[in-house]
Amino acid sequence: MSDDGYGATLAKRRLSHHLAVLRKRSGHTANHVCDILDWGRGKVGRFEANQWKRPEMSDIRDLLRIYGVEGAEKEEIEEIAVRARVRPWWRDFPQIFENEFAGFENDATQIRAFMPLVLPALLQTTDYMESFMRIGARPPVWREKALETRLRRQEILDRADGTAPKFLAVITEASLMYKWGTRVDRREQIEHLVELSRRPNVELRIQRFADGPPTGMHSMVNIFDFPGEPSIVFLETDFAIEEVGNTEQANSYIETYGRASAASLEPGDTTLYLSQLAEQLE
Repeated sequence: MSDDGYGATLAKRRLSHHLAVLRKRSGHTANHVCDILDWGRGKVGRFEANQWKRPEMSDIRDLLRIYGVEGAEKEEIEEIAVRARVRPWWRDFPQIFENEFAGFENDATQIRAFMPLVLPALLQTTDYMESFMRIGARPPVWREKALETRLRRQEILDRADGTAPKFLAVITEASLMYKWGTRVDRREQIEHLVELSRRPNVELRIQRFADGPPTGMHSMVNIFDFPGEPSIVFLETDFAIEEVGNTEQANSYIETYGRASAASLEPGDTTLYLSQLAEQLE
């Protein structure tokens, strides 16, 4: 399975970084560039801060001309811009995705997730999703769209073209043992985890009731890793998924995830424990 939107969000981020470096190298200020191109002040700053939906090639070429970029370097930047212009599927769901979360999840080569009370979205069965969405405060129309997009997001683990990310998740026994749905629903969710845990690109670790309260953190955290790029951290709440923009705080969450992982059962033991939990629900 391939995805036409793969790489678009990361390309947009890289393009913003390149444009900032090129401008500074040229000696221009952002306002000066806006004046030269007769743009409203702030436009260049928004580009460099990655506060744009889809770059226009004419704008990129104008900037490269002002910055004196030619030859192979110009071709490289234009190729990144072309990739950044691809319209990914999640742009059709602005009521669900208010930022670049879905894009970074889609482009990551490795995803690390820790959810203390519910399963990460990429691991949930449809019955699990529906049960937990029904008890939330969101309206039915939003829940319908959220369910559709969550199932679409899960497809990244099935990509067979070499772009499927490595997915590492610390889950808790609490996220599985609530009395939601039927016993069959609950067993099927756990069996789904067992099946996923046997995939080469999925690593699950569980924190059991017997081990005490979840170790490491109590926030719902997603960490997206990219080769040669800084990791990006997102926190989930009941009403939003927000990027941690402060580098020090982001690194703190990454370090805390490591402690949570170290305090959990090893992957092989987790698969065995999940199988035992499923048997208890037969």
